[in-house]
Amino acid sequence: MYQSFYTGALGAGTCMAKMGVMANNLANINNEGFKPKTAAFSDLLNYNLNDSEGAVTELMAGNGVRMQRTYTSYEVGALVPTNSDCDYAILEDNAFFMVQDPATGEITYTRSGNFHKGKMDDGYYLTTANGKLVLDQNGEPLKADVIDVEKIREMMEEDYEPEEDEDEDEEEDEDAPRISVYTFSNPSHLLSVGDNEYAAPAGMEPELVENAKIMSSTLERSGTDMSKEMVRVIECQRAYSYALKMVTTADEIENTINSLRG
Repeated sequence: MYQSFYTGALGAGTCMAKMGVMANNLANINNEGFKPKTAAFSDLLNYNLNDSEGAVTELMAGNGVRMQRTYTSYEVGALVPTNSDCDYAILEDNAFFMVQDPATGEITYTRSGNFHKGKMDDGYYLTTANGKLVLDQNGEPLKADVIDVEKIREMMEEDYEPEEDEDEDEEEDEDAPRISVYTFSNPSHLLSVGDNEYAAPAGMEPELVENAKIMSSTLERSGTDMSKEMVRVIECQRAYSYALKMVTTADEIENTINSLRG
């Protein structure tokens, strides 16, 4: 009977852990670039009642499951156009923007391209909503293009004459700082650190994606599918109730046995 208590209680606790994962997915349904997590479970112990170890029959019994880990799929999601020239969407699977905390120097990665123009001591830089600097292909903070008001005023004056080199087409410099994305050989090992950002554990080195497909004035929507998550919530609720019913039944049987013993 004690094994029944243990298995039922363990199942209820596992269902609660899974519910927490799904609740986090639903809470971020409107968070641009968010990638939902999926819970993976593993059996704690399986054994055969009337046969040798390793044999597979209809009399297999187990001692419950546990949530082994959560995994995330970094595939391209739905895109939505915006009116901001600071918004970017990555059109590559398993690719991320590299951002840096200006206070600590810590580097993290994100698929959310909802950036802003942040003013620093030496000009404007492309930043995230929480003030982290967006890095270019060289791992350096990327300066943001801002409107040159003084130049516009000069152009509006009647006596304004463009400089000679302004009318000449300049070839694009391939080494010029630009918005860039990075990837990893095994992105499933990235660690979620909150704010829709991920950190690379020690030993994981980012690789620059050459000629990456990036769309400006566009954002990648959250990867949470409301219909799928709600189906999983219902399944988890029922599994939770069955696990508690198992505990209740085991308790009733134990009470009956104790009463018969006198």
